[in-house]
Amino acid sequence: MERAQAAALASAGVGLLVLALKFGAWWITGSLALYSDALESIINVVAAMTAFVALRVAARPADQDHPYGHHKAEYFSAVIEGALIIVAAVVILRDAYDALQAPKMLDAPLAGVAVNGLATVINLVWGVVLVRRGRDWRSPALVADGKHVLADVVTSGGVLIGLGLATATGWAILDPVIAVVVALNILWSGGAMVRDSVSGLMDQAAPAEMVGQIRRLISEHGEGALEAHDVRTRHAGQVTFIDFHLVVPGEMTVAESHAICDRLEAAIEGAVEGAVVTIHVEPAEEAKQRGLPVI
Repeated sequence: MERAQAAALASAGVGLLVLALKFGAWWITGSLALYSDALESIINVVAAMTAFVALRVAARPADQDHPYGHHKAEYFSAVIEGALIIVAAVVILRDAYDALQAPKMLDAPLAGVAVNGLATVINLVWGVVLVRRGRDWRSPALVADGKHVLADVVTSGGVLIGLGLATATGWAILDPVIAVVVALNILWSGGAMVRDSVSGLMDQAAPAEMVGQIRRLISEHGEGALEAHDVRTRHAGQVTFIDFHLVVPGEMTVAESHAICDRLEAAIEGAVEGAVVTIHVEPAEEAKQRGLPVI
């Protein structure tokens, strides 16, 4: 968790550098598209700080008021970031509408493209790093932050294309038109981010591949039990909660059934990073079918 917090803090630093470059590009050219791009970078910095705070909260251990921990704080961060992306898109659309009424040619477009291009390359590299690290570390907040940065890269790419076309053709209206197209893409990206994060808050099940792996592990390491059923999973940030019912022979001692549970927990927790396993032991008459199938 500490490495995720460090990455989120570094993201804020990278965001500030990119923000300075983009506002410099806007100051040089007076381009609405570059101004809109810089505006979104402000959201990037705020989002990175939000992710950092959420990761610190998520790292807190379970307590009396939160016996399952604070892992879902990361999902709140991702929802906030998605909402901020949507706000940025709406602001860009509003400014683009005004510029469409009175388009104007740009000042020093080549210098602005060069500065904005440097900022875009920095964002591209950092966004890829954040998404990869977030997935490796199973951090929704870092993945959301990385996707936000990559959405900014799409914005910047569209802006650079618009500036290039406007300069080459002399059509000043292309500047706000490209800004509109990019804003719509940002709007879609923000909506998808909010949707994915809300799924996590609603206790969405683990991916089908992981559930299948869990079922195989129960079958392979449940020797001595009769059956396992009602396997359930849910994600909470970097933690995956897993619970199921384990049917054992009625004559089996508590110690023997406990040993089976320990073996299953060790196998699952060893294979599924961040797994928290709860097993409910039941007598033979609760079996739904024989053999140790997982149903």
